[in-house]
Amino acid sequence: MAFTLAAAAHAELLVRKSRFIACVQPVPDRAAAQAVVARLRAEHPAATHVCWALMAGGQSAAVDDGEPAGTAGRPMLEVLRHRELEGVLATVVRYFGGVKLGAGGLVRAYAESVTQALKDAQPVPLRRMRPLRCALPYAAEGAVRRELAAAGAQIEDVAHGSLVEIGFAVAEDDADALVARIGDVTQGRAGWL
Repeated sequence: MAFTLAAAAHAELLVRKSRFIACVQPVPDRAAAQAVVARLRAEHPAATHVCWALMAGGQSAAVDDGEPAGTAGRPMLEVLRHRELEGVLATVVRYFGGVKLGAGGLVRAYAESVTQALKDAQPVPLRRMRPLRCALPYAAEGAVRRELAAAGAQIEDVAHGSLVEIGFAVAEDDADALVARIGDVTQGRAGWL
């Protein structure tokens, strides 16, 4: 089972005079992750490196930002992957302390920074959502809305025309049962779009 994080968590490590400021946080996609990284660069203009790793399905990334290849982003990504996290961005801002750490030292420092930040993070199970859309008579709208609320579905849009069209998302595991319940409460008059 995959997990995401309830909120951002931070940690700071000092390794041979270098300062590593780590953050792990939930993000929906690569664009949001890049916006966070850009903000960090603006907040830390004197930082030597702003490295990051993103686990977001097909949008995953590992960025070393000038560190030797594979010594920052990849170890951070492996920590996220090992914890089965999805939709999570790990960032580490490094201020160089004057002592070179070597490739092995960098790998350990970046991985440990993310691990320390994750100690304060609260993982939450990631629920895959299925988008659905149905059309139904006006008289059934209230009953369908109650079924959606009971199933924890998220209503995305409602359009009132000759019929009521409701677009919503529900947990993948609950979708088939909800479709059946909506069929029951509408007496088979709900159409699926």
